[in-house]
Amino acid sequence: IGAALYRLLSAATNFLQIPAAGNVAIRPAIAIPLFFGIAFGPIVGFITGFLGNILGDLLSGYGFWIWWDLGNGIMGLVAGLIAASIQDYARFSNILKAEIMVIVAVAVGMMFASITEIWVSGIDFATTIAVNFLPSFLSNVINGLILVPILMIAYAAVVSRSGR
Repeated sequence: IGAALYRLLSAATNFLQIPAAGNVAIRPAIAIPLFFGIAFGPIVGFITGFLGNILGDLLSGYGFWIWWDLGNGIMGLVAGLIAASIQDYARFSNILKAEIMVIVAVAVGMMFASITEIWVSGIDFATTIAVNFLPSFLSNVINGLILVPILMIAYAAVVSRSGR
């Protein structure tokens, strides 16, 4: 479900390219693998980010970029490392933990994907930081910091109504 949601929502905004960035789009859907990792664990987060990015990029006509797909999966995986420590998704301290993990997860995932451009595309470190890492990190972290808490609060409401 997470990969399908990420696929559909990322494909819907992939045309919003950041100027002068290496195929980096403004993608609010990045909140999906981050949230799915936080809510359901690192494996679900990884699969949501990895598979959802593959399908979203293919649907948008970007093709298959395994290193960026892995980077998106890593974001969901790293965010999911705190899943076991969160029971109440609407609690401020848990939202704060999730926000910190959003920053760490996006940094790790996008750094992995960006660094691969050094040997895949033959560009230097400074260029990959300026053209790949910074635009993708900033876009993803802003979207994650805004949308993940909203998803957590909405999920808490659903969980409380289901009696769990």
